[in-house]
Amino acid sequence: MKKNNLILKIFIYIGLLVYVITSIVPFFWTILTSIKVPIDAFSRIPKIIGFTPTSKNYLDLWLAVPFKEFAPYGFGILIVLTILILIGVFAKRLPVKNTYIFLGIAVIILAMIFGLPRVVQMAEFYRYFLNSIIVTVGVVVVSISIGCLAGYGLARYRGLMGVVILVAALAFRALPGTAFVLPFFYVGRLSGLFDTYLLLILCLVAVNQPFTIWMLRSFFMEIPKEIEEAAMIDGAGRLQAFWHVIIPIMWPGIITTALFSLMLAYSDFFFANILTLTKWTLPVGIMQFTGGEDPGYITLASAAAVSISLPIVFVIIFFQKYLIKGLGAGAVKG
Repeated sequence: MKKNNLILKIFIYIGLLVYVITSIVPFFWTILTSIKVPIDAFSRIPKIIGFTPTSKNYLDLWLAVPFKEFAPYGFGILIVLTILILIGVFAKRLPVKNTYIFLGIAVIILAMIFGLPRVVQMAEFYRYFLNSIIVTVGVVVVSISIGCLAGYGLARYRGLMGVVILVAALAFRALPGTAFVLPFFYVGRLSGLFDTYLLLILCLVAVNQPFTIWMLRSFFMEIPKEIEEAAMIDGAGRLQAFWHVIIPIMWPGIITTALFSLMLAYSDFFFANILTLTKWTLPVGIMQFTGGEDPGYITLASAAAVSISLPIVFVIIFFQKYLIKGLGAGAVKG
C-alpha cells in the first residue's frame, strides 16, 4: 500500500512540475525577448545566453525623453518607494493605525504615478497605464461597494425573491460578453458617454457584479448572524453593525473578491477595445506592437507584456496572505 502511495506521489509531483514549467517558460522567454535587440530576438538559433541585454525596449516603451533627463526623477521615485516599503514593513511598530498607514502609502503612490507626466514627458504607453489604473480602481470600488451590500442582504434574506435574484445573476454571468457589448455601445452613443472612463467602468461592473455578489454572499454565509444581533442588542443599528462588526471580520473575503475583480478589469480587452477610442487601457494599447513589419515590434511587444504582468504579480504577492485566508474560508463555495 505504501509503495502504491509513493508511486502516486511521484506521478503527482511530476505532473505539478510539468505544469509549473509550462506556465513559467513562456513568461521567462518573454522576459528574455524584452531585453534583446531585434537581431537576437529573430535569431534562427534561440539565444538563452550569449547575447548582450539591453534596456532600450523598456525605455522606448515608457519614456519620451532620453534616460539622462529622466534619471533624477527616477532616482527620486526609487528613494520614495524605498521609504514607503520600509514604512509598510514596520507599520505594526508605528503609533498609527495600520489602515491609515497603508491608505496613506496608496495615496502617495497614486499621486506620484499621476503627477509624473506633469514634470517629465512620458511615452503614450504611460497614458494607457494611467487609463488602466483609473478603470481598474473604479471597477473595484464600485463592484465591491455594491457587492458587499447585496451579498450581505442576500445572505441574511431567506425569501423566494432572494433565490430569484441569485439565479438571475448567475444566468446573467453565464452569458458571453458579446451579448452585452452592442447594447452598451448604443447606450454610450445615445448618452454621450462613449469613449469615457465612466461607461467602461459601469459596463465592467455590470459584467462582473454577479460574480462579486455570489462570492461575497458565500463569505457572509460563513458569519453567524448572532454576531450582528448582539451588536444590535447593544444599541447599534443594522448599518452600524454591518460596518463596525461584519466588515472587519470580512476583510479577507473582501480583499479576495477585490483581487478577482481587479484582474478582470485590468486584463479586459474586449470592452475597452469597442467602447473607447482614446481611453485605451494596457491590453488594448499593446495591440499596436503586435502587428506591422518592423522587427523591433516583437521586442517592444515583449517589454509591454512584461510591464503589464508585473503590477498584477506584485499585487498578488502583497495580498497573498489575505487571498489564501479568503479562499480557505469558503469563498469558492456555491
